[in-house]
Amino acid sequence: MSMSEKMKKKKWDVFVYGDANIDIIIPRVEKLPKSGQEDEVSAMETFVGGGAALFTLGIGKLGFHPVFQGEIGDDIYGAMIREEFRNHNVDDCLLETSTDKKTGISLSFTNEKDRSFLTYRGTNDDLDIDVINLEHVRNSSHIHITGYYGSKSHDSYLNLLKRIKKETRTTISFDLGWDSTGEWSSDIYELFPYIDVLFMNETEATHYGRCDDAQKAALDFGRHCRIAVIKMGKKGAIAAKDGVICKVPGFQVNAVDTTGAGDSFNAGFVSGFLEKKSLQECITLGNACGALSVTALGGNSGFPDEEELMTYLSVNSIDETGGTRR
Repeated sequence: MSMSEKMKKKKWDVFVYGDANIDIIIPRVEKLPKSGQEDEVSAMETFVGGGAALFTLGIGKLGFHPVFQGEIGDDIYGAMIREEFRNHNVDDCLLETSTDKKTGISLSFTNEKDRSFLTYRGTNDDLDIDVINLEHVRNSSHIHITGYYGSKSHDSYLNLLKRIKKETRTTISFDLGWDSTGEWSSDIYELFPYIDVLFMNETEATHYGRCDDAQKAALDFGRHCRIAVIKMGKKGAIAAKDGVICKVPGFQVNAVDTTGAGDSFNAGFVSGFLEKKSLQECITLGNACGALSVTALGGNSGFPDEEELMTYLSVNSIDETGGTRR
């Protein structure tokens, strides 16, 4: 029996609205060619990208039935995204095709030390959370929210969260994300009472929490939302619930590409949350999915299906010092 079949059925297990694009990853790039010059590279790989899309693909691979709402272009890249969704249990009935804009593309130049990007947003420029139909949310057990852009989108997100909590029984996870405005406004605390699972990475947490301690920030956030989760990369993750901190170290893997690691963690954690697993188990699932996702190029290529995840966890455990034990 799949994870999804164990849940009380609605039309969809998870509703996701947000970005979907193509990532063209060019590894081992130490420098870009100078004007008028041409360099050759050893590889150039094409994958589905976009934080919301990567989360959705992860949830689908773990046996759940998500629905994705967003927009793609009427082009080969849009067709690739739609096919990838259909191959991994994602309902694309709410995925629209634009007639005037192309699918977004991000060129990722990577090397052992850093990454840099050139991005064309394309159809992702038209994302507007106000278009979400609450009936679609109501037909889902859970909604995962991304794409928050600080003060310019705050009121729309706050209104949506209030309506979901008032008019549905749908639980909410929210990945706050990087504040490109640099404001790091304390207005985010207005969102927290409506959020079941709040996700941030360590840098975001210390910025929003106005402190240099992610654990302190998690406890602060956790006083206002149901669960506050702070992702700390290869160090693992911590979560605060009911004034108690749960910390689980990460798994040791050979990292090839960190694209989508945070979104993969989110998918693993939410899968445990929907299964009503303990906080420690949820973090462990998130850590494992995040770790496995970085072992291959692309934001979802290394992401495990349900069987692969259970097999990995059966032969890998975390000892008291944070090392991986086999």
